[in-house]
Amino acid sequence: MKRPAYQPILITDASRSQDDQLTSRQKRYVLMMGIRVACLVAGAILVGAKAPLLWLWLPLCGLGMVLIPWLAVLLANDRPPKEQHRLAHKFQPRVRDEAPPMALPAQEGPHKVIDAEP
Repeated sequence: MKRPAYQPILITDASRSQDDQLTSRQKRYVLMMGIRVACLVAGAILVGAKAPLLWLWLPLCGLGMVLIPWLAVLLANDRPPKEQHRLAHKFQPRVRDEAPPMALPAQEGPHKVIDAEP
């Protein structure tokens, strides 16, 4: 079995740095928390103004205030998936068609017997 040739790593294939990933996750978290605050403010304004269809808008604002923090934490702790080609060689089954190079061939036929007494 021949070993695969060395493949150089291209800079264009490199993943984003840890700092860039952290910065984008922080921005996403702050944006989602801003949407949560907007839901809270919108709910307070709707109650104060006694808006029509209040029975519809308040549960939607409440749902936004409850679900958005949960999603924000999940997405803030998430990182991009690992690339497939880095682990592909570890999970491929090995197929051996030939005997190992140090194995002795099996002998067919009668074997020589050595007795202790002549």
